[in-house]
Amino acid sequence: MESSLNRYLLSHCSLRSEALDWIEKMTNIRTNYPQMLSGRVQGNLLKMLVEISGAERIIEIGSFTGYSAACMAMGLPEGGVIDALEINDELEDLMREGWRRAGVDKSIRLHIGDAVQTLKSLSGPYDMVYVDANKRQYTEYYQLCLPLLREGGFLLADDTLWDGKVYADTVPSDPQTKALAEFNDMVARDPRVETVTLPIRDGLTLIRKRKGL
Repeated sequence: MESSLNRYLLSHCSLRSEALDWIEKMTNIRTNYPQMLSGRVQGNLLKMLVEISGAERIIEIGSFTGYSAACMAMGLPEGGVIDALEINDELEDLMREGWRRAGVDKSIRLHIGDAVQTLKSLSGPYDMVYVDANKRQYTEYYQLCLPLLREGGFLLADDTLWDGKVYADTVPSDPQTKALAEFNDMVARDPRVETVTLPIRDGLTLIRKRKGL
């Protein structure tokens, strides 16, 4: 059941389009875990962060049904591009149709396959990275992406509060929770970056690569 807080946030969030509504509807119809969709509040934040930062080259790790990539692409300047990495090819038609409806399909390059291998084939510098994929590999994604990120660029990591499990008195020992807790601790200690975690949805960590590195 949707919370009163979420209803309030949605009613005061400006980002809305027929294309994004279509992607959300298709996500609910065609997938078993529609709650994985970023949603309108976080989507609006992603679009704004792209616009504010002036990002022109973005990596997205974990595209799911294409909603978050569409939101970020809406914030790109002319000529900007997103390299969207997704392992599940069963949703490719949904992603491409949603991007076409949103008018951003020319700004997104879809890479189907293992994200780690794809990251090793990319060349920087990138202005922004958005990570919303296998939680057990967040640390590996981070180590691969940081060298690709320009000085002052942002890496955004989704789901970093993980339903409160990472800050529980006793942190659960399941692989995903353990990996996220270790990722959060590692980033907080990394002198190469500055970071802040926002309690949006299931936690969104903003990581900025320091200049002079």
